[in-house]
Amino acid sequence: MAVKKEKSNVFEIITTIIKLICAIVLILLIVVLALQRFSNNKIAIGGYRVFSVATGSMIPVYDIGDVLVVKAIDVNKLAVGDDITYMGEVDSFAGRIVTHRIVKIEDSENGKVITTKGVANPEEDPTITGDQVFGKVVYKSVIISFFTKLMNDLTKFYIVIFIPFSLLIFLQIKDSMDEKKEQRKIKVKKYRKQDDEDEDYDDEDDEDDDEYDEDDEYDEDDEDDEDDDDDDDE
Repeated sequence: MAVKKEKSNVFEIITTIIKLICAIVLILLIVVLALQRFSNNKIAIGGYRVFSVATGSMIPVYDIGDVLVVKAIDVNKLAVGDDITYMGEVDSFAGRIVTHRIVKIEDSENGKVITTKGVANPEEDPTITGDQVFGKVVYKSVIISFFTKLMNDLTKFYIVIFIPFSLLIFLQIKDSMDEKKEQRKIKVKKYRKQDDEDEDYDDEDDEDDDEYDEDDEYDEDDEDDEDDDDDDDE
């Protein structure tokens, strides 16, 4: 029994940890998607923004679907070799959010002029100015990138995410139902025990009442005998 109980506790701990990890990842994923889709990347939290890679122009540094964390930075602190995210304004880049690597920085009358290039592209991008830059790439989220890519592949999403997560939810519901059943059983046992105790108490009272009645009858018989004796004396 002790071994079974120990195994059950270990299983519960492992299940709880898995549920916690899934919940955290799911929350992060929802936050990232919300920031990307509903704010159009206009909202920065503590100077940070989140972007996902849409093309293969930065392969092998970043793959399609990778989620990048970009931090706002003073343009004067940027250097050649930094990966930056900016809003394109010219030609085919107009209105597009681009993440490329800085290959050249020049000074001009209007400030810094920056030239970027995708590491997989043969040509440089049109030059940009500092006001177009969202920030510098400081981190690639491996976990969120993994789940984002899974979401883009429905087959993998169902196998790796949907089915296991649904199973965890089912197990959670089952555990809750089992716990409620166990609580009901405990309550039923408690009530039955209380009823038995009450019945025992009632039986004892009945016995006492019977004894009391017998004593009364005995006393009455004695009185009758005394009366008869008195009559005889007369």
